Amino acid sequence: MFAIFKRELTSFFTTATGILALGLFLAINGLLLWVFKGPYNLFDYGFADLSAFFKLSPFIFLFLIPALSMKSFSEEKKSGTLELLMMKPISPWELVLGKFFGIMVLGIIALVPTLVYVWCISALGTEPGNFDLGMVVGAYIGMVLLLTAYTGIGLFASTLSENQIVAFLSAILLALFAYLGFQAISGVLSDGSISLFIENIGMKAHYERMGRGIIDTRDVVYFLSMAVFFLFMTVTRLKQRA
Repeated sequence: MFAIFKRELTSFFTTATGILALGLFLAINGLLLWVFKGPYNLFDYGFADLSAFFKLSPFIFLFLIPALSMKSFSEEKKSGTLELLMMKPISPWELVLGKFFGIMVLGIIALVPTLVYVWCISALGTEPGNFDLGMVVGAYIGMVLLLTAYTGIGLFASTLSENQIVAFLSAILLALFAYLGFQAISGVLSDGSISLFIENIGMKAHYERMGRGIIDTRDVVYFLSMAVFFLFMTVTRLKQRA
């Protein structure tokens, strides 16, 4: 598994794909939060907190993670190296987990520079350091957990086609539905209890709770379960191809 993990990281940093994706993530975040006028601009927000950043990031991750994961298996299938990997003394789970952790590390690397925003918000406050640290910590934990679910979805999508663009678009659509789809469905239901149940199936409700600094075990288990489910689906697809 470690060999696959190392291979994934090396491939991203020796090609333009990984560096470009990480660069675009930081550039888009920076421009929308600090430069462009709009609902996410921190100077126009009126409060010294990072709520706008935490609301924006899930949608940027919708493109970043599929961009990082789209070639994971689609390229292997197209080039014929997937069969060679499956013949090696490595289980499908080790193969999938190696790729999963490789993409997760890249996602976390993308998040690290955004910690500068925390310092900036602290300095911009009426009194330096006067911001809700608990909310920030909870939201960052929420983003990492959201990354795990998005990565699982991205890996599964990459097994659906040999075409990387198809895998990329499939991952975006699946992740978008998982994040917003259930909330949209719940909004048209008249029964309050059923509506709340449907809404809680989606990622957004769980992520927003963590974004308020509420670390609930149920939310953590939810995201990890989503990741495990899509990793299981990925392994199943690989076994069917073997």
